[in-house]
Amino acid sequence: MKYKIAIVTVSDRGARGERVDESGPAIREMAGSLGDVTESMIVSDDPDGLKEVLIHLCDREKVHLILTTGGTGLSPRDNTPESTLAVIEREVPGLAEAMRMESLKKTNRAMLSRAVAGVRHQTLIVNLPGSVKAVRECLAVILPVLPHGLEILTGRGGDCAGPV
Repeated sequence: MKYKIAIVTVSDRGARGERVDESGPAIREMAGSLGDVTESMIVSDDPDGLKEVLIHLCDREKVHLILTTGGTGLSPRDNTPESTLAVIEREVPGLAEAMRMESLKKTNRAMLSRAVAGVRHQTLIVNLPGSVKAVRECLAVILPVLPHGLEILTGRGGDCAGPV
């Protein structure tokens, strides 16, 4: 079964039209196998605005998966993890851990990522890095487990103990 997916690019410069979003389209291309991208937007790094967007997508639009890109570093305006943590009910730390572990094989800067993942109601939210290269690498790591996670989350699947 296909899932409803939202892509949220978090970038002050992108929101002002000063930067072309390349990561959002890369996510769309890779995540298309999971379902339909029903929402795709660029928002500023404003934490309150981002929280409102995430809540709207979960509670009103009822998307099953939100993939954010950007705002996971150490810049004072990088607020994506805090905004995500403020709206989720449960963390799913294994997704962010797996992305960091695999990224560390390519660059030691991966340990500076503050990306998180978690669940609000029946929506899984995953923070991805802002660069296209990092988005592709991180999504490649987690994409194989997302169908099963979404099945369980949405009540469409059963046993977590079975083989993958």
